[in-house]
Amino acid sequence: MAKQLNTILIKSLIIPLTFPVILWIVYIVSFATNINLDKMGIFPRNLFGILGIVTGPVIHANFSHLLSNTIPLMILGWAIFYFYPKASYKVFLFVYILTGVFVWFFARQVYHIGASGIVYGFVSFLFFSGIFRKDNKSIAIALIITFLYGGIVWGVLPGQKGISWESHLFGGIAGVITAFIFKNVDPPKKYDWEDEEDDFNVDDLEVSYDPEKNKFNV
Repeated sequence: MAKQLNTILIKSLIIPLTFPVILWIVYIVSFATNINLDKMGIFPRNLFGILGIVTGPVIHANFSHLLSNTIPLMILGWAIFYFYPKASYKVFLFVYILTGVFVWFFARQVYHIGASGIVYGFVSFLFFSGIFRKDNKSIAIALIITFLYGGIVWGVLPGQKGISWESHLFGGIAGVITAFIFKNVDPPKKYDWEDEEDDFNVDDLEVSYDPEKNKFNV
């Protein structure tokens, strides 16, 4: 049993660790070579800007920007891959692509870079999975996510200089959609005792009254 849990834990860490490593490699190479990759971001409603749907999330403006996304990606990614293993890869892909597509269609015509949209998508997926699934596990995860990351909701509001609030907003929307699409995947584990019919049936009881002893016999 312990070996199985270790295997599941290791598998659930592969993507949540690999993806941030890719972000760091891209940033370090960009920093070391002094190459500005901002134009590889999403530029809405521009044909060349479509490429940014794939490349934009791996590009970050500075160290602080990168670090602020790294830890949430690892924590939230692990939660998705551990608790929703069958849906996890599709969830990652859907949030990644849908966020970028929405940004390309509806956001301001500036370059949008960074993985914060994916972070918002992950938070949204975990929270709304609790609402759509309504099982104890998903609700508990949703409550924990609300406690840890509930404050980021203010990031979807416009007016913050240098922040792609559209990525945050559309990442959140992508998370809601993804949570709904995969709400029936990875149902909570049912145990044998939950399916067993109770052998006790009150209708099977035979009760009689003994007036001599002044008591009921069952």
